[in-house]
Amino acid sequence: MQENLKTLDLEEYYESFEGFLARPKDLYLQGDTKVHLRYINALETLLFTPPIAVKNLQSQLALLKKFAYLKLDEIFEFVKIMRYFLYLKSLKCEGILGEWFGAIQIPEQILPIIHSFLEDGKLKEGIYLELDSINASLERLKREIAEQLLRILNQNKLTPYLVDRQIHLVNDEECLLLKAGFHHILKGQILDRSASGFFYVLPQSIVNLKDKQNTLTHQKEAKLFEITREISSIFTKHLLFLKYIDKEFDRFDAYQARIHFAKAKNLEFLAPKPNSTEIILDSFKHPALKNPKPITLHFKGQVLMVTGVNAGGKTMLLKSLLSVVFLSKYLIPLPINATKSSVGSFKHLHCILEDPQNSKNDISTFGGRMLEFSHILKQSDGIIGIDEIELGTDSDEAASLFKVLLESLMQNHNKIIITTHHKRLAALMAGDKRVQLLAALFDEANQIPTFSFLDGIIGKSYAFETALRYGIPKALINSAKTLYGADKEKLNVLIQNASQLEMQLNNEITQAQERSAFLEQKIQHLKGKEIALQEKFNKLQSRLEATYQDAINAAKIAAKEKSTSDIHRALNHANTLINKAKSIKSDSNISLNKSDSNISYTKGARIKYRNMRGIILSTNKQGALIELENGMKVKVAFRELKLSGNTPTPTTTIDIQAPQAASPTLDLHGMRAEAALEALEGFLSKSLIAGFDEVLIYHGIGTGRLSSVVRDFLKSHPKVVEFQDAPPKAGGFGAKIVKL
Repeated sequence: MQENLKTLDLEEYYESFEGFLARPKDLYLQGDTKVHLRYINALETLLFTPPIAVKNLQSQLALLKKFAYLKLDEIFEFVKIMRYFLYLKSLKCEGILGEWFGAIQIPEQILPIIHSFLEDGKLKEGIYLELDSINASLERLKREIAEQLLRILNQNKLTPYLVDRQIHLVNDEECLLLKAGFHHILKGQILDRSASGFFYVLPQSIVNLKDKQNTLTHQKEAKLFEITREISSIFTKHLLFLKYIDKEFDRFDAYQARIHFAKAKNLEFLAPKPNSTEIILDSFKHPALKNPKPITLHFKGQVLMVTGVNAGGKTMLLKSLLSVVFLSKYLIPLPINATKSSVGSFKHLHCILEDPQNSKNDISTFGGRMLEFSHILKQSDGIIGIDEIELGTDSDEAASLFKVLLESLMQNHNKIIITTHHKRLAALMAGDKRVQLLAALFDEANQIPTFSFLDGIIGKSYAFETALRYGIPKALINSAKTLYGADKEKLNVLIQNASQLEMQLNNEITQAQERSAFLEQKIQHLKGKEIALQEKFNKLQSRLEATYQDAINAAKIAAKEKSTSDIHRALNHANTLINKAKSIKSDSNISLNKSDSNISYTKGARIKYRNMRGIILSTNKQGALIELENGMKVKVAFRELKLSGNTPTPTTTIDIQAPQAASPTLDLHGMRAEAALEALEGFLSKSLIAGFDEVLIYHGIGTGRLSSVVRDFLKSHPKVVEFQDAPPKAGGFGAKIVKL
């Protein structure tokens, strides 16, 4: 990883990111990238304070495993981690963050330890009373020593021997700087001598106080050892929890550092897409460049061959592509338009960018390249960057060799980015549809590179123009051009044009084949759909015709019946069949007459509607009013009609008139059950013909026999939608309101 950071010029960028971590850690996030991104997205919406710096605790966890004790400052590092998770839990997050923080339950034995420390890592007063007493005694001694030194300084008899009135510190001991002869006035220990020959003296009275201070200090250390051993014992019992929360802190730290780094630098997250090798960059700026020109590129092939002008940005383009892959793999935010960008997932990333030749390894440039190729030829499903691929050997020989090597890498499903100045390899590879050409452009008018690229062509190196720009005399360049020869230049142009024509022809052939296959597939799909629709239409049409015929027959039977109740029953049966036919009609809304969409239907035209013929009486934008051969007039849409040359013939028409004196109420009081049912059936039939959608039936209360019979009849009647007892003013329990 560090090697890739250096090769891709990302070291400074990574150091900037590390500044947002509470403690250094590996870049790699174990687990599913999609899951990590879900947590990062959730944390982006949460306002929280980032954690303070925490030490790495792997060695401390190892000590606890061996039942060793920790120092007070080491214990406090664990306390800082647990305190931070208590802070996160206090934010009362919802969703995945709430579930995560809620799952971290700190053991009851450890909670008092967490609350025993001050923010600076010292123990709070009032918890360990013996330690508090020792600390209080030390504070008193400290004040007494300061007061004693001040009194000695203010003694008049000592004034002649004082070099200054300051309290000096020598070997962590307070002392006075005195002149020779002081021992007649003050007893004490000489700690050191100054460059001027004066003496650093510790007064004897202070020595006695220092002895007491040392004794108390040893007592404090012993007490602290006892406390830390006790806490370490509790920590050892909960070692698994400490390992767990230490790991979860690293995970949270990795998330929060990425979020705050992105906010501070105005960066975006770009996660690699699984099962994809496509790379789409939109407005990417390599972090190592100052005021870079944004890169927008769609690398859709398997090999990207970048040719063209020297110092035109080819190498930096290669590094940019690999940098995006590298940073996205570790979910490090980067300067890019992420909504319009995409990057695939690769098992490994390999860079061949430097010249391997040096005096120590005794290897040539080309030999070093071959050694690196021998390693990557065994790799698969990775992304490989090779700068100046033909470096170190004859370009014509190298073109043939590297063509074979690149084809071997492609067979192993590697994605490859190449830069080169030579056209021979580009010409050999241009005919392969897996190869994508990209040329660095040159501003010939201003004689400078543009740092932009054009897809689909082989670029020119512009070696003469570049040499002139860097100060090579024009006369020398003209001589070089003459030596190079016009024929060579024409040959390069022919190679370039031939490669472009071959690529264009291959693209056109591919597009034609894809379109032909697509059209053939479409034709087969439409044929299958047409057959299925025709079969469905024929079945539904047969059902519809049979049902309508049953309804017509039932209506004819009703016309022949003499008894009114029999007529009503027959009409109800016919009406049921018609409704069934209507439901079939609504389910069979299929139009197969696409060829008739342009037919003009006019007044008087003879048509066929379903299984009947008729004539158009009038038309509008929605459809036509037609008269069928049975005398019925119907409004229908044009798509349901077909032109017919046959003259419609009149047939027998069954005309059922609505009752002239229909009433929406029926009184069944005093009737026997059989007579009441006959009257009720006839009443409902008349109401249906009259078009009533709600009627009122009086049956009374009495013994309840008539009420029960009426209720059972209404439940079984096919045209009764619902019924209920009437309101008190309309009969209450002795009447029913019936909806039809």
